[in-house]
Amino acid sequence: MAVNNERAGSTPLIERRSIDYIPEAERHGRLFSQFTLWMGANLQITAIVTGALAVVLGGDVFWSLIGLLIGQLLGGGVMALHAAQGPKLGLPQMISSRVQFGVYGAAIPIVLVCLMYLGFTATGTVLSGQALGQLFGVSDSVGILIFASVIVLVTVLGYRVIHWIGRVASVIGVIAFVFLFWRLMSQTDVGALLQIRHFSWSSFLLAVSLAASWQIAFGPYVADYSRYLPSATSSVKTFFAAGAGSVIGAQVAMVLGVFAAASANGQFAGHEVAYIVGLGGTGATAALLYFSIAFGKVTISTLNSYGSFMCIATIISGFKGHLTVTRMQRLVFVLFIVGAATLIALLGQHSFLGAFKSFILFLLAFFTPWSAINLVDYYCITRERYDVPALADPDGRYGRWNLLGISVYVFGVLVQLPFISTKFYTGPLVAALGDVDISWIIGLVLPAAVYYFCAKKWHSTVPDRLILPVEQNSTQQAKTSGAGRAAAQA
Repeated sequence: MAVNNERAGSTPLIERRSIDYIPEAERHGRLFSQFTLWMGANLQITAIVTGALAVVLGGDVFWSLIGLLIGQLLGGGVMALHAAQGPKLGLPQMISSRVQFGVYGAAIPIVLVCLMYLGFTATGTVLSGQALGQLFGVSDSVGILIFASVIVLVTVLGYRVIHWIGRVASVIGVIAFVFLFWRLMSQTDVGALLQIRHFSWSSFLLAVSLAASWQIAFGPYVADYSRYLPSATSSVKTFFAAGAGSVIGAQVAMVLGVFAAASANGQFAGHEVAYIVGLGGTGATAALLYFSIAFGKVTISTLNSYGSFMCIATIISGFKGHLTVTRMQRLVFVLFIVGAATLIALLGQHSFLGAFKSFILFLLAFFTPWSAINLVDYYCITRERYDVPALADPDGRYGRWNLLGISVYVFGVLVQLPFISTKFYTGPLVAALGDVDISWIIGLVLPAAVYYFCAKKWHSTVPDRLILPVEQNSTQQAKTSGAGRAAAQA
């Protein structure tokens, strides 16, 4: 542990690397930082709103809480399995998709991931703008611009600062949520709310889907924030550190959202931030709560922006070859990403709640098949034996386009269409199932089974062990020195 602290202390504040492999000498950090990062990322207003949707859209308190918990555990398990890849590979999450999709083909899911980050950053910026607007006495639009400026700064600084922000956000979040729960309990008859039970499959599965989609959406970038941990870090411990932080944080926030919406008498929708702060009081207390809401959003919005930067760099490097990103280029990328999200937030801030619900549910159709393919390949087919140098070589082991992975991914998206129920699209089988959206279950199970069966038969050559760049260099040096000795003896 002392070695880790020494490495962290010698690491520059502004991150030097982007999508590069992280050499062992530059690894640092503790597992507890994974817990606090994901706890802080989930103890925030958007998670509260997501939990509230289960009640706003027709569910009762009791079954909504159970449905949300089940969704957290299912989705959190998927998310945490991705997190465990970070220390072993030392790479951002989406670049590893080149194993399943090819060096060029990986751009297909990565482009969709970028759209996801853009949407989440925009929706989070709306709520943060409301909080800052109230805190500083300015319009919501000005609050949005202030928040965007903070996100640009933190994203440019990078990995170490992001984890530090996560630790601070987790402390502030715990204090704020304990206070809000205390205030809510003193103003609301929670027992009476729990006694009102009218179970329906559609409302129950909506709650499960809301929580599961929330957790699964972290999958495409969770390893970005564990990749600096030493490679010897236990995968099981990484799984539980990241997963527990995310599940506990999200469930606490969503439980608060459920109770707040159930006791609001219709005043919650459209005034989410003001209503939550109103639970705590006025004056200085309200100001502190507005600050905690805005600060809580800094963590998750920075994760989204940083993840977008990683994805754009990954797409470019796939077609261009090795890409070294300078600090100025990083700033340009981040300004573009945050600028686009801010524009969306400014234009869509007055129709937030309904659009957000449709957005996060529709996203499942594109990310559950990706998660299924990536996880089955990593844990069941290749069994962590990746050729990391080949991920940057279109002519190497993984090729330009992996038709197997791409075909199963397209199948995974299409097979969900009959079961999707959103404002964007409603499948033909939804009504027959009582308006229950089970597309995310289909999108996890079927692509996983098909990919496993097909990859067992037609997968490309799997290396005997995990091949890392440093190991490759060491092998080349050994061959060179051996050849030199042979020449000298000759």
